[in-house]
Amino acid sequence: MHPGNIFPEARSVIVVGRRIVRGTWRGIEEGTYWPNYTHFGYAGQLNTLFVPVPLYETACMIEDFGYEAVPYYPAVPEGQPDIEPLRPGQPAPDVELAIRIAGIAAGVGEIGWSKVFITKQFGPRQRLAAIITDLELEPDPLIEPNSLCKLCMACVKGCPGVIPHIKDKKIVEIQIEDKTYRWGDVHMGKCTLCFHGGDPRLSPFIPKANPGYSFDVSKQDISEDGAYKFCWPMSIGNWRRTEEFPSGKIIEGHAYLQQWGVGGSYAIGGSRGCMRSCFNHLEKRGEVGQTFKGGEFIKRPRWILDTAGKPQK
Repeated sequence: MHPGNIFPEARSVIVVGRRIVRGTWRGIEEGTYWPNYTHFGYAGQLNTLFVPVPLYETACMIEDFGYEAVPYYPAVPEGQPDIEPLRPGQPAPDVELAIRIAGIAAGVGEIGWSKVFITKQFGPRQRLAAIITDLELEPDPLIEPNSLCKLCMACVKGCPGVIPHIKDKKIVEIQIEDKTYRWGDVHMGKCTLCFHGGDPRLSPFIPKANPGYSFDVSKQDISEDGAYKFCWPMSIGNWRRTEEFPSGKIIEGHAYLQQWGVGGSYAIGGSRGCMRSCFNHLEKRGEVGQTFKGGEFIKRPRWILDTAGKPQK
């Protein structure tokens, strides 16, 4: 959607980002500790505190100079109500910007093959937000296409069957000024199943709560909305209370992480291919600004379970 649908007098869109600390993934990468990524790298404090506070302060500064500033938090479009437009000629609420496309247009970075936003300083390690304002600003130059994502396909190799199954091998292309940007048409239903806890290959909490559960995400053709509906009961659903599961939750590990998120959003899969594999590759090749004295992020053979949640030999 166009930012003018939110603020018709807008003259500029400022896209801002805050880094995701690399260490928030460490516990998931080692298969030992899950809360940090949900809390500090995703829907906990990062999206709801660390990003909005400086966004709000910047909007205040703009308004101190007499211009109007609309701080924009990138919400989830599929969570919005389906209602009619409230004014003639306007789209129905709630309008959502494509924040990653806005990031390209603002010269912040580009979208990689896996549809994750990449910058020169941190690779895929950031969350984005925006300010829409009637303050006219000189735009930053666009990033050259494929100057950050060189189609190495490290994301595909590291992803457990989601990115490799891009819908009919299609690509998405957009034109901004004289430049064409492209990325894979990722199957978001499969992605949601992996990320939000429907994939027993990525969730050690499933086999503990439901021995015998077996599910191959790579063979599913499910919509993103359907995947949310599938995963949701696994985090907030109640079962029966037993001595082994005193909380009565269907999957206690998911329920524990869900309470750390906002609006129930929580992370199980930890973006194994699209983010962890991506920034490990970029850092190893010296293609991002931030470096680490400890060397590569992926230091050991990577764990993954089989479709029944058992360790692979």
